[in-house]
Amino acid sequence: MAEKELREIISHTINSVLPENAVKKHISKFSEIQNNNKIFLLSIGKAAWRMANAAKEILKDKIKDGIVITKYKHSLGKIDSLEIFEAGHPIPDENSLNATKIAIERIKKLPDDYIILFLISGGGSALFEMPEDNITLHDIQNITDQLLKSGAEINEINMIRKRLSRVKGGKFANLIYPKNIYALVLSDVLGDNLESIASGPAYPDKYTYNDVLNVIKKYELNINDKILSLLKKETPKNIQNAKHIIIGSVRLACEEAIKKAKELGYNTLLLTSILNAEAKEAGKIFAGIAKEIITTGNPLKPPAAIIAGGETIVYVKGTGYGGRNQELSYSFAIDIEGFENVYFSSFGTDGTDGPTDAAGGIVNGKTITKIRKKGLDPEIYLENNDTYNGLSEGEALLKTGPTGTNVNDIMILLVD
Repeated sequence: MAEKELREIISHTINSVLPENAVKKHISKFSEIQNNNKIFLLSIGKAAWRMANAAKEILKDKIKDGIVITKYKHSLGKIDSLEIFEAGHPIPDENSLNATKIAIERIKKLPDDYIILFLISGGGSALFEMPEDNITLHDIQNITDQLLKSGAEINEINMIRKRLSRVKGGKFANLIYPKNIYALVLSDVLGDNLESIASGPAYPDKYTYNDVLNVIKKYELNINDKILSLLKKETPKNIQNAKHIIIGSVRLACEEAIKKAKELGYNTLLLTSILNAEAKEAGKIFAGIAKEIITTGNPLKPPAAIIAGGETIVYVKGTGYGGRNQELSYSFAIDIEGFENVYFSSFGTDGTDGPTDAAGGIVNGKTITKIRKKGLDPEIYLENNDTYNGLSEGEALLKTGPTGTNVNDIMILLVD
């Protein structure tokens, strides 16, 4: 019963932050958009197609032209008068560069009285990319790969990426000046920091070279002299031609999860919407909370639902296959083995956790026992960062398919 209810909460939470509703709700806040018949639409990120489609439904022929750049398999078909590209994520590829180049060239050719409706969602950093002069896609891929594997936080990753790109860290806004940009932003960054979401293509960058240097030293990045010289160049600190509105975030998703859990009869607690920790350690913490609820009734008496949101990190030491939500769920499952009436899920709201086809995991006290009964060692999967296969053996992968939205990760603990 509780697993069915957990799946209901997951479904409701994802549906609550679908970008169509967010765009339709907030687009009217830009009066400049409503009163203009010369609009170029640029939509980037994992939710780009859905955001663009919603905007087109509302504004219709006011949008004269546009480009959508989204992740592979995230386009849902043609949109009238818009050209759609799919490209690489979380590491940019040739299609990322090609689509961005076409977008920039097309916008630059427009008369200056055109306005740019800029729809931004998570994943935009990889999908919207144009390398600075004298560096290659391979250079960017190499550094991005190093940062992702180091366990660096998103603001640290973007700090580096901005300086290697001609469209990040406010540079896109400068590149198309004096055309005005009106941005609707679906946040996938803790704290909804606009300079970090999609690496802030139309937002000033507050970080300096000293901050960049600290990241290089902290993670012992392998940076050659050519790249280092680019990293020393300061990013724009003042943007005159862009306005932003945040239209969706992980906080909203958490609140909707709480709402649904209450409807199902659970005592609820929103633990945090800015969780930022190592995935496997976070799994242990949630397991500890579950045990506390079972033994003492604190911080809630059963039936209890603990909700959290955020974005954990994984320090990749093994050669396995998985993502942060799978590692978090699997770590929880190991610590909660043998306990009854405990159900847990950590999942990416975009439906794709890391490089896998799973959104995360959905586990209980029997998950690890199933693995042991197959004669397998459950610990090996965690040690090798191979939690996709571990959860698969425990019949505990959560697969939603691409959801079309992206507002970080959600963790839901039910003690029935």
